[in-house]
Amino acid sequence: MTGVLLPLPFIVMDTRKQTLKEDLARALQEARERTRWLLESVSDEDLYAQHDEIMSPLIWDYGHIANYEELWLLKEAFGKELSEQALFEIYDATITPRSERPSLEMLDRASADRYLDTIREQVLKELQKADLESGDALLKDGFVYNMVIQHEAQHNETMLQTLQLKKGRGYEPPEQRQLPAGNPPEEEMVFVPGGRFVMGTDDEELALDNEGPAYEVHLPGFYIDTTPVTNGSYLEFVEDGGYEKRELWDPVGWDWIRENGISAPKHWYQKEPHDWWTERFGFDEPLDAGAPVVHVSWYEADAYTRWAGKRLPTEAEWEKAASWDPKTETKRLLYPWGEEQPTPEKANLDQLAFRPAQVGAYPAGASAYGVLGMIGDVWEWTASDFAAYPGFESFPYREYSEVFFGPDYKVLRGGSWATRPCAIRNTFRNWDYPIRRQLFVGFRCAR
Repeated sequence: MTGVLLPLPFIVMDTRKQTLKEDLARALQEARERTRWLLESVSDEDLYAQHDEIMSPLIWDYGHIANYEELWLLKEAFGKELSEQALFEIYDATITPRSERPSLEMLDRASADRYLDTIREQVLKELQKADLESGDALLKDGFVYNMVIQHEAQHNETMLQTLQLKKGRGYEPPEQRQLPAGNPPEEEMVFVPGGRFVMGTDDEELALDNEGPAYEVHLPGFYIDTTPVTNGSYLEFVEDGGYEKRELWDPVGWDWIRENGISAPKHWYQKEPHDWWTERFGFDEPLDAGAPVVHVSWYEADAYTRWAGKRLPTEAEWEKAASWDPKTETKRLLYPWGEEQPTPEKANLDQLAFRPAQVGAYPAGASAYGVLGMIGDVWEWTASDFAAYPGFESFPYREYSEVFFGPDYKVLRGGSWATRPCAIRNTFRNWDYPIRRQLFVGFRCAR
């Protein structure tokens, strides 16, 4: 695929059945074009290798995208399947841990290409016959199609995480979008007054199960950083000996950094004293002091906030600062700026920049409280464990969210530069272990 890539459009649910089907077909096609575009410059050797023990080989992700589509858009939606059970077992993430995936009899590149095309051809035929106005919760308003589109977008970001971890010759994307200059705000923190707001969503077209149901939350007033913490600010913590001060660290986090010899964010290194560099997709570059810090664990973020005399925001505080409009006392369901589509003027999303922008680069993307950069650039750690909202029900399968609820996982919000627009909104919840640093993740502070 060549030429300029456009952002994946948000699917507008038109009451005209055929228009909705056409929108879904276009979105499915655009998602597939992006997947193949990201991988077209990757060698077969790099495609089949496992570049880190916590990541799958890229070829597994590629085949898994096709198998997930077959599972949900043929087998579950219409009772049809083309593949043998063995293929479903190879690509079932719940029964094949990452450590075992390199030894599986996965499809090679050519076979995976054919599988993707064969499944898609049948999916589009079934889409034309589907009743998207029925009482079937999977099909109603195209929910299952949007779920599959988001799934492919999520694996695009996972693939980019893998490519960032790859050793040897760097990954060179076919094109990179230019970013606007940073414009740090005058105010370090914004005050969010106490009171009620609506947490979560009841949307049944796009939202995934852990985003709902919506419920009312009362929060005391709090301050939140106007922008994510920058490399420059985090460097002050590093050079002040933050990684040597036990009193700043959660006890588990302290043991973890000592056991693993961690003394800076992942991919940081020094050429000379006070001369800090970072590695981005296999290429070295000077640390950009004005960009958000990235590739830090929850433990590192937590220690920094303690050093700064602050704390991490709770998940509810993050969502209120991003989504609540205090003038109208209504929720902006999709994005901090409102319901308008993400554009390169509002947020750094959709992968094409291949890096975070400097903070303050998107004043048009501010929330109603004036908080900047809450969507795109870097995922943001919150203080909250991943838990169900009151009245939660698993749909359409427990393994998407329910099996991960509990204190082992921390919630991340807001997406990153590597997140596709269809896969992020104010209510979207991501989660991971607090030691994880492969994500394009940073944080902001609260008080």
